[in-house]
Amino acid sequence: MTITERSSAPPEDEDLGGDGANGRTCIVTRESGSPDELIRFVAAPDGTVVPDLKRQLPGRGCWVKLDRALVDKAVAKKLFSRALKAEVTAPSDLGAIVDRLLVAQLAGMMHMARKASQFVNGSSKVDGSVRNGSALAVFHAIDAAADGVRKIDQARKAWHLGMETEKEIPSFRVFTEAEMEELMGQNAFIHAAALAGRAGEGVVKRANLLERYRNGGQSRATGGAGRRKQ
Repeated sequence: MTITERSSAPPEDEDLGGDGANGRTCIVTRESGSPDELIRFVAAPDGTVVPDLKRQLPGRGCWVKLDRALVDKAVAKKLFSRALKAEVTAPSDLGAIVDRLLVAQLAGMMHMARKASQFVNGSSKVDGSVRNGSALAVFHAIDAAADGVRKIDQARKAWHLGMETEKEIPSFRVFTEAEMEELMGQNAFIHAAALAGRAGEGVVKRANLLERYRNGGQSRATGGAGRRKQ
């Protein structure tokens, strides 16, 4: 490889060579996986371990499965220094830092989808988008009233049965109303829906990442309301 080719190589190329076919191996479980199943970490210039969710930071990286408990375990067992082949310091709250970054990514994509007219809020708009098939997923505040959630659940079930789809439209509950007001300001919602389109798909993808991270690598959203792990 020439110097020019090396400089243009994606940063994760420097992580290859571990166990598994693609070289990306969780430093906790020693299981390999695709980038979408793992979180990349690198050492900042000051020697602090930082998450690289976009997989764009330069230098040697290491990987942990998309699971908050495994990130916490990697910190507790001091696995990052060995994996990064350097004396590094992993913040004790690294698991929480990753959670906040995933939350920020999701909120940012919701704002983007709203601007693209691919994210709507309000129970009547959500109900309508479910019934006309334009909704990719619905979202409820964790503390939303049960009656409002039930009505939209009925619409999801009606679409699923009427169209004979494999699964119901996913339903997520990842933020309280107060958390959404802090994250989204006047765009906070009780009920919302991500609509068909690239931005709407981005919302669903990031919601699934957050759900999986909080729930042991599994999303509880598909076919029912995803609940945040307590």
